[in-house]
Amino acid sequence: MPGRRSGTTIGWLVLLLAGQVLALVALWRFAVRTRRGQLLDTIALTGNTIGQQRIDGLVDTILSAMSVVSLLAATAVIGFIALIRGRIALAVVTTLLIAGANVTTQVLKHFLYRPDLGVDPDRAAVGNTLPSGHATVAASVAVALVLVLPPRVRGWGALVAAGYAALAGVATLSAGWHRPSDAVAALLVVGGWAAVAGLLLLFVQGADAQVEPGDKHRIATTILVLAGVFLVAAAAVALTLTGDVLSVPPEQLSRRRLLVAYAGSAAGIAGVASLLMALVLTTVHRVVPRHTG
Repeated sequence: MPGRRSGTTIGWLVLLLAGQVLALVALWRFAVRTRRGQLLDTIALTGNTIGQQRIDGLVDTILSAMSVVSLLAATAVIGFIALIRGRIALAVVTTLLIAGANVTTQVLKHFLYRPDLGVDPDRAAVGNTLPSGHATVAASVAVALVLVLPPRVRGWGALVAAGYAALAGVATLSAGWHRPSDAVAALLVVGGWAAVAGLLLLFVQGADAQVEPGDKHRIATTILVLAGVFLVAAAAVALTLTGDVLSVPPEQLSRRRLLVAYAGSAAGIAGVASLLMALVLTTVHRVVPRHTG
């Protein structure tokens, strides 16, 4: 039974890794390489001006907290939590997860090419911005924290972590730093590395590792899945409505149209963050069991 259970989990994690890599490639090809994708992103980004003055302070606070120093501090705290629980391998793997996700984002941002299709001339000189570095920092720390938390608080931690990752991704959009696809791509990068981390943790487990069925966190997982599906569905509706006005320049669209695009994109980012954390919860009790053997 333990061997069969491990084999099933390995297969699931490999499937998640492949799925998120394919989703990232598809997102890049659509949002960056096509005119339609660039238009949808630009309209949503233009809508961030609606009510921006009211949330500028909050957005600045959130984004200012994401620096190299804060990332190193967060990584050290997460590693310390794992070590005081006696989980040396977990400390190493979560550090690798954070470092790998953030390095991957910077490499992709540097090497991926964004063609100038005449959609957003004001930002054309900036070049490619996918994935978002700030969203990657927040999401990688959030996922790593969930992995190292004790089972009794992991469910609540996952809900808070999902909210933090979603808030950070939406903040990059609200500040005008990143397009919606940039934040979603960052979440996919972190999701891929979370799957890699899970595989590594499985490989270092002993043969007598004990998985507790009560650690599945069904309530928290259900909440995250329902919230994620609802938010992604809302984003899909907003995307469809925005697709009907792509022939109109973004600066000429009505306030209502811009708000739909912006709010829909924010919902999509939050929905993907919720689903990412739900996927982490589905396997964390197996890759980080109470007794690793």
